[in-house]
Amino acid sequence: METPDLPAIRALRPAWNKGRIVGQKRPLKPKHVWAIRVRLELAENHRDLALFNMAIDSKLRGCDFVKMKVVDVMASGQIKERASVLQSKTQKPVRFEISEGTRASVEK
Repeated sequence: METPDLPAIRALRPAWNKGRIVGQKRPLKPKHVWAIRVRLELAENHRDLALFNMAIDSKLRGCDFVKMKVVDVMASGQIKERASVLQSKTQKPVRFEISEGTRASVEK
């Protein structure tokens, strides 16, 4: 008995995500955070170091972090010790402390 060529049956192709890392990524470990900080300091990349430190301190989602303004972290020319940002997903304010190291990197 012959099997007719059905249009629904196609040749097997490799999966689009084979060999790729997909899905949620694991959080950074402290040793990885310090390695990134050291590399940014050695490269004298002050802007990226300040943004990285602020992102680690705030623990905000990316969409909330990029909406932050200078006014949110500075008052009368000084970096605030604590900042508050309205979270877009929950519409609730999120308060976070800005560490001394982060304040130093933001001032540069």
